Amino acid sequence: MASSNTVVTFWVGLIVATGAFAQNDTQTQLERRLMSVETLIEKSSAAKQTEASGNADALARRNAARDLHKQAVQALQAGDQAKAQHLVDNAARTMVEAVRFAAPEQVNAQKDRRDFDARMESARALLDAQKRVAAEKGDPQAQALAKLVESLLQQASERAATGKITEARKLLDEAYLSSKAAVANMRSGDTLVHSLSFASKEEEYRYELDRNHTHQMLIQMLLQEKRSDGAIDGMVRKSLGVASRLRKMAGDYA
Repeated sequence: MASSNTVVTFWVGLIVATGAFAQNDTQTQLERRLMSVETLIEKSSAAKQTEASGNADALARRNAARDLHKQAVQALQAGDQAKAQHLVDNAARTMVEAVRFAAPEQVNAQKDRRDFDARMESARALLDAQKRVAAEKGDPQAQALAKLVESLLQQASERAATGKITEARKLLDEAYLSSKAAVANMRSGDTLVHSLSFASKEEEYRYELDRNHTHQMLIQMLLQEKRSDGAIDGMVRKSLGVASRLRKMAGDYA
């Protein structure tokens, strides 16, 4: 029997795919659609999962889906294809809602993993940029921090591989914020601004505020956890001055 995550993923995919039908569906297409949604509601793994959950909200939505499906059948028999299409789509979506109520933790876990993977991709791209800038600067302190970030990302990946997404995300965020602030530090708040195109002064202002916030996060992390490292210690002192300049810059943009 498929896992809860697989069940939800499959049926959400089904709704997306079948929801693409146009309003001029043929009689045969609608009949097939009604059959597939009936299977979803009555015979699928999703239906069994909903039934077994005993969740009142899930069961109520399944009953609502049954009623919508019945109305869709009646509309098609009456020759109203547009109404039948609308009702069967609503029936399918309502049943997917039922499945989500039946297993919210599985759905949330799946979303957490997707969010983690997306954040990891961004963090690795940022680390690559950090390494390039550190090499350009020839700064051993910056290179030491890049190695630290790389180590944090490796630890995050290992935690995620064992299903410890919460722990992994904490390490990942620490690495991401450190890398982001380090790049801003090495560029001294100037070069990056000149290389970006902002739609308005407000957007540029918000960018600077975000840059300042991540810088403060880096400083706090290093002060609390990494001050025993001499190379990192020097970077903290440099960061304090950069953070002050970034705050003034952001204030000028306001």
